[in-house]
Amino acid sequence: MVWVAYKKVRSNGGSAGVDAVSMEEFDSKRSKYLYKLWNRLASGSYYPPAVKEVEIPKKDGKMRKLGIPTISDRVAQMVIKDYLEPRFEEIFSPNSYGYRPNKNAHQAVSSVRENCRMNDWVIDLDIKGFFDNIDHEKLILALEKHVPEKWAMMYIKRWLNMPIQKKTGEVVAKEGKGTPQGGVISPLLANLFLHYLLDRWLEKTDPAIRFARYADDAIIHCKTKAHAEFTLQRINERMKQCGLELHPEKTKLVYCRDYRRRDKHPVVKFDFLGFSFQPRPAMSKKTGRLFLGHDCAISISSRKRISDKLEELEIINSSFKSIVGLAQYLNPYIRGWVNYYGKFRINELSKVFRLLKHRLVRWARQRYKRYKTSINKAFEWINRVRVQYPNLFYHWLLGFSH
Repeated sequence: MVWVAYKKVRSNGGSAGVDAVSMEEFDSKRSKYLYKLWNRLASGSYYPPAVKEVEIPKKDGKMRKLGIPTISDRVAQMVIKDYLEPRFEEIFSPNSYGYRPNKNAHQAVSSVRENCRMNDWVIDLDIKGFFDNIDHEKLILALEKHVPEKWAMMYIKRWLNMPIQKKTGEVVAKEGKGTPQGGVISPLLANLFLHYLLDRWLEKTDPAIRFARYADDAIIHCKTKAHAEFTLQRINERMKQCGLELHPEKTKLVYCRDYRRRDKHPVVKFDFLGFSFQPRPAMSKKTGRLFLGHDCAISISSRKRISDKLEELEIINSSFKSIVGLAQYLNPYIRGWVNYYGKFRINELSKVFRLLKHRLVRWARQRYKRYKTSINKAFEWINRVRVQYPNLFYHWLLGFSH
């Protein structure tokens, strides 16, 4: 179990925890580290070290706090996760898509697309500081229903109480709530908590409702505005009962406006997993005519993130001697963007690739003297390269002209 868990942790990569042991160092002495871990896990004497707090930027410009466990601790958490996950999978809702085997974000987005066609209203739910505010007592009650093994419960309780090492070096103890984002077992525990908090509760109390949940992001569909308002009020009460609250600005009711639903309401757009759902022109397969649908495509904030990434990659000042080397460097990123955001309305990525083309032109002007004085000649050169080598960049291969 420890060996299988280690191979998974290794393939996922990640940085060092509070002990500053990197994956390379761990690999070089893995027999020592894994034997020690196995020995302690098997004897009940394993105590997890503190998690290292790091901050990453959120979409709204604020910082999200992640707790990074040590590599040894990630392996230990993976052992318990692998052991418990199959039994949890038997009870989890088919409408839950986040951090589950054989489930993914595209399936969640497809479900929301389908539900938007059939329902006029959406509740876009945002739980305020969900991972930081999970109530340990309630989570343990849910765990005890499905985990009779005392050794597994003992380790989970130890992980829930792991202290956090702040950036200043100060070690802060937990206060009976929260599970660190970044922990291997955290998504599984969060899914179990939300299964009872939201999924099962919705399915039991209002079977007419359709919903899709990816971790703590949930989209709930209702036929009428009155039903949506009533449901949101009940969810609000439910959250308070469980020690959580909905984000007052980010939680909203959305009207799925299209050619059939023409009432006027102020909010007709919502974002989910990097895609924006809003009224968009669509082509009828039967008649070939344009009509107004309510569909999804890459969101503005996702395009901004890609733009920031292009800035970070420093294409213009890169030291590649030819465009071939630059293409090899950029293609893994381009392929990732296309594979994720190109799943729905791929043509909306043209704005991203137009931006990339401008960066390539600026690189050419920096690299070759003959284009320094003429931006038009640099554009013509890029266009000639695209015609001569249409497979050079991944998006060219797909027919994008930028």
